[in-house]
Amino acid sequence: MAKEKEKEHKSHSAGFILALLCFAAAAFFKFAVKGYSTLALVCAAAGAFIIVFILVKKVVKVVFSILLVAGLFCFAMVEVPVIQGAAGTANSDADYLIVLGAAVHGDHPSLSMVNRLDAALAYLQTHPDCIAVVTGGKGNGENKTEAQMMYEWLVDKGIDPQRIVKEEYATSTEENLRFSFSLITAMNGGRPIEPGEVAVVSSEYHLYRTQYLAQNQGVQVDTVSAHTSKVLLMVNNFIREGFAMIYYWVVG
Repeated sequence: MAKEKEKEHKSHSAGFILALLCFAAAAFFKFAVKGYSTLALVCAAAGAFIIVFILVKKVVKVVFSILLVAGLFCFAMVEVPVIQGAAGTANSDADYLIVLGAAVHGDHPSLSMVNRLDAALAYLQTHPDCIAVVTGGKGNGENKTEAQMMYEWLVDKGIDPQRIVKEEYATSTEENLRFSFSLITAMNGGRPIEPGEVAVVSSEYHLYRTQYLAQNQGVQVDTVSAHTSKVLLMVNNFIREGFAMIYYWVVG
């Protein structure tokens, strides 16, 4: 009996240490680095689960375990199409390339924006007749609109300014697409957008949601994948996209 209690005590001690490590990791991702809030939430949730698991009775542990496995399975099913969409679908010559905005830090593009612009630049260089629509308004901490920042970056890299159209009012992906589609429709004299006519550049983890939102607006778009250069940030954002898609499917 004494040995069993000692074993249980050691197990609980190890569990509490692991929980503390999870909370420490959550604090690091939340306060020490920028852009990792989802990983911070996951680490905090893991720490809380470990503590609750230690404290509850055996029957409740079984229920908790079943719920955890079921939840992880459901989330994995949500992540499957997000991961499948990460490669992009653009194989043809699009007439228009929508470049979705990302954060601007003062007067400088964020890493996500640079990654998207790199992909946009490569596409525009290999499709010389394609018109770019750079989209994104001005948010907190941004000294210029995301569209203006992308316009300046592409021009600096040698893209003809006449090939770039700015959309400077959107504050969400849904608005990025809707406002850009309106501009393209206007440039086409009011003609509806046809399949294959428009491609959209965004980060790989964001492409499935981009196509989902475009289809909700009645437009079929191709997608161009922008690789996220920091692996851990990419992991964070893939997890975040899973939660985002659950929100869209539930709330609409």
